[in-house]
Amino acid sequence: MNGCNRNEIKAGLLVDVVLKKDQGTEILTRGIVKDILTNALFHPHGIKVRLQDGQIGRIARILQYLK
Repeated sequence: MNGCNRNEIKAGLLVDVVLKKDQGTEILTRGIVKDILTNALFHPHGIKVRLQDGQIGRIARILQYLK
């Protein structure tokens, strides 16, 4: 699971995201999902989320799954 499917994403997940300013680099930002911003069920570049610290980015990978 790489964060491209909206149904895999829930508030509270620990994820790595690519911020807009870091697109095209390998820089990832780690945080906890606060809000899901993408309405589509799938996005090839990752679902866009707002982290608890307010930063917005596309999910590159999910690090911790909720049970």
